[in-house]
Amino acid sequence: MARVCTYLNFPRKTEEAFNFYKSIFGGEFSGGGVARFSDFPPAEGMPKLAESDKSLIIHIELPILGGHVLMGTDAPESMGFKVNFGNNIYISLEPDTKVETKRLFDALSSGGLVTAELQVMFWGAYYGTCTDKFGVQWMFNCNEK
Repeated sequence: MARVCTYLNFPRKTEEAFNFYKSIFGGEFSGGGVARFSDFPPAEGMPKLAESDKSLIIHIELPILGGHVLMGTDAPESMGFKVNFGNNIYISLEPDTKVETKRLFDALSSGGLVTAELQVMFWGAYYGTCTDKFGVQWMFNCNEK
Protein backbone atom coordinates (compact mmCIF):
# COMPACT_ATOMS: atom_id res chain seq x y z
CA MET A 1 0.00 0.00 0.00
CA ALA A 2 1.27 3.48 -0.86
CA ARG A 3 2.00 5.93 1.93
CA VAL A 4 3.55 9.30 2.52
CA CYS A 5 6.22 9.68 5.18
CA THR A 6 8.42 12.46 6.37
CA TYR A 7 12.10 11.59 6.80
CA LEU A 8 14.20 13.51 9.26
CA ASN A 9 18.00 13.56 9.65
CA PHE A 10 19.56 14.58 12.94
CA PRO A 11 23.17 15.13 14.00
CA ARG A 12 23.26 12.49 16.78
CA LYS A 13 19.84 13.47 18.21
CA THR A 14 17.48 10.98 16.50
CA GLU A 15 16.78 8.86 19.58
CA GLU A 16 16.07 11.91 21.74
CA ALA A 17 13.89 13.48 19.04
CA PHE A 18 11.85 10.33 18.39
CA ASN A 19 11.30 9.66 22.09
CA PHE A 20 10.05 13.26 22.34
CA TYR A 21 7.65 12.72 19.41
CA LYS A 22 6.52 9.38 20.86
CA SER A 23 5.72 11.10 24.17
CA ILE A 24 3.40 13.46 22.29
CA PHE A 25 1.75 11.16 19.73
CA GLY A 26 1.89 7.88 21.67
CA GLY A 27 2.06 4.53 19.91
CA GLU A 28 5.08 2.37 19.28
CA PHE A 29 7.99 2.49 16.88
CA SER A 30 7.04 0.49 13.78
CA GLY A 31 8.98 -1.02 10.89
CA GLY A 32 10.92 -3.43 13.09
CA GLY A 33 11.62 -0.97 15.89
CA VAL A 34 14.85 0.94 16.37
CA ALA A 35 17.70 -0.09 14.02
CA ARG A 36 21.20 1.01 14.96
CA PHE A 37 24.30 1.32 12.80
CA SER A 38 25.84 -1.60 14.73
CA ASP A 39 22.98 -3.86 13.55
CA PHE A 40 24.28 -3.85 9.96
CA PRO A 41 27.60 -4.86 8.42
CA PRO A 42 29.59 -2.02 6.86
CA ALA A 43 28.65 -1.37 3.25
CA GLU A 44 31.36 -1.77 0.63
CA GLY A 45 33.00 1.56 -0.19
CA MET A 46 31.68 3.31 2.92
CA PRO A 47 34.05 4.88 5.46
CA LYS A 48 34.72 2.83 8.58
CA LEU A 49 32.15 3.58 11.26
CA ALA A 50 33.60 5.27 14.33
CA GLU A 51 33.15 3.27 17.54
CA SER A 52 31.20 6.19 19.05
CA ASP A 53 28.71 6.05 16.15
CA LYS A 54 27.78 2.36 16.39
CA SER A 55 24.94 3.04 18.85
CA LEU A 56 23.42 5.76 16.65
CA ILE A 57 20.11 5.12 14.88
CA ILE A 58 20.26 4.13 11.22
CA HIS A 59 16.44 3.92 10.88
CA ILE A 60 13.36 4.51 13.02
CA GLU A 61 9.65 4.90 12.24
CA LEU A 62 6.80 6.36 14.29
CA PRO A 63 3.18 6.50 13.10
CA ILE A 64 1.65 9.84 14.14
CA LEU A 65 -1.71 11.11 12.75
CA GLY A 66 -3.95 9.79 9.98
CA GLY A 67 -1.54 7.07 8.88
CA HIS A 68 1.35 9.49 8.46
CA VAL A 69 4.73 8.09 9.51
CA LEU A 70 7.80 9.96 10.68
CA MET A 71 11.06 8.25 9.76
CA GLY A 72 14.51 9.28 10.85
CA THR A 73 18.20 8.58 11.03
CA ASP A 74 21.31 9.91 12.67
CA ALA A 75 23.69 11.41 10.11
CA PRO A 76 27.18 10.98 11.55
CA GLU A 77 29.90 13.25 10.21
CA SER A 78 32.29 10.27 10.41
CA MET A 79 30.36 8.85 7.45
CA GLY A 80 30.48 12.07 5.47
CA PHE A 81 27.13 13.55 6.52
CA LYS A 82 26.65 17.20 7.41
CA VAL A 83 23.16 18.11 8.62
CA ASN A 84 22.10 21.65 7.74
CA PHE A 85 18.81 22.86 9.14
CA GLY A 86 16.81 25.10 6.87
CA ASN A 87 13.29 26.25 6.19
CA ASN A 88 12.55 23.85 3.36
CA ILE A 89 10.34 21.34 5.21
CA TYR A 90 7.27 21.43 7.37
CA ILE A 91 5.33 18.53 8.70
CA SER A 92 1.73 19.53 8.19
CA LEU A 93 -0.79 18.18 10.70
CA GLU A 94 -4.56 18.37 10.31
CA PRO A 95 -6.03 17.20 13.63
CA ASP A 96 -9.79 16.61 13.92
CA THR A 97 -10.42 19.07 16.77
CA LYS A 98 -9.19 22.44 17.98
CA VAL A 99 -8.50 20.88 21.39
CA GLU A 100 -6.17 18.26 19.86
CA THR A 101 -4.59 20.94 17.64
CA LYS A 102 -3.82 23.09 20.68
CA ARG A 103 -2.44 20.12 22.66
CA LEU A 104 -0.08 19.09 19.85
CA PHE A 105 0.93 22.69 19.10
CA ASP A 106 1.75 23.42 22.75
CA ALA A 107 3.73 20.18 23.16
CA LEU A 108 5.73 20.53 19.94
CA SER A 109 6.50 24.22 20.45
CA SER A 110 7.68 23.63 24.04
CA GLY A 111 11.37 24.54 24.12
CA GLY A 112 11.16 25.67 20.51
CA LEU A 113 9.79 28.72 18.70
CA VAL A 114 6.21 29.70 17.85
CA THR A 115 6.37 31.24 14.35
CA ALA A 116 2.61 31.85 13.92
CA GLU A 117 0.23 31.71 16.89
CA LEU A 118 -2.78 29.41 16.57
CA GLN A 119 -5.75 31.41 15.31
CA VAL A 120 -8.72 31.17 12.97
CA MET A 121 -7.54 32.29 9.54
CA PHE A 122 -9.38 33.89 6.63
CA TRP A 123 -9.89 30.47 5.00
CA GLY A 124 -11.68 29.30 8.15
CA ALA A 125 -9.08 26.94 9.60
CA TYR A 126 -7.53 27.07 13.06
CA TYR A 127 -3.92 27.54 11.94
CA GLY A 128 -0.45 28.05 13.41
CA THR A 129 3.21 27.14 12.92
CA CYS A 130 6.14 26.38 15.18
CA THR A 131 9.68 25.08 15.12
CA ASP A 132 10.38 22.43 17.76
CA LYS A 133 13.49 22.26 19.92
CA PHE A 134 15.17 20.02 17.30
CA GLY A 135 14.73 22.52 14.43
CA VAL A 136 11.81 20.70 12.76
CA GLN A 137 9.05 22.97 11.47
CA TRP A 138 5.39 22.06 12.08
CA MET A 139 2.24 23.47 10.46
CA PHE A 140 -1.24 23.01 11.96
CA ASN A 141 -4.47 23.36 10.00
CA CYS A 142 -7.69 22.30 11.79
CA ASN A 143 -11.00 22.65 9.97
CA GLU A 144 -13.28 21.96 12.98
CA LYS A 145 -16.09 24.52 12.96
